[in-house]
Amino acid sequence: MLRIECPCCGTRDHGEFRYGGDAAVERPAHDNSDPDAWYRYVYVRSNPKGLHQEFWQHVLGCRQWLVVERDTVTHSIRSVSFSRRQRA
Repeated sequence: MLRIECPCCGTRDHGEFRYGGDAAVERPAHDNSDPDAWYRYVYVRSNPKGLHQEFWQHVLGCRQWLVVERDTVTHSIRSVSFSRRQRA
């Protein structure tokens, strides 16, 4: 069982969250017509051993999307941050 430290709501059980996928994958540009780029974005994922960034949404709480840095071996969570990017 994972315990995720939500920046808004505090520590919660992972059952309150929804997994949103790999946060390390960068989405191609909207007007990118390269089918290989979209194929890699949608289907191709590595299976890392160690630290990994993942999207999680706190669906039973504040509904924020978070980036959780989790060790895939020990399931320990190193950091949690908001997924929205700060604009300069």
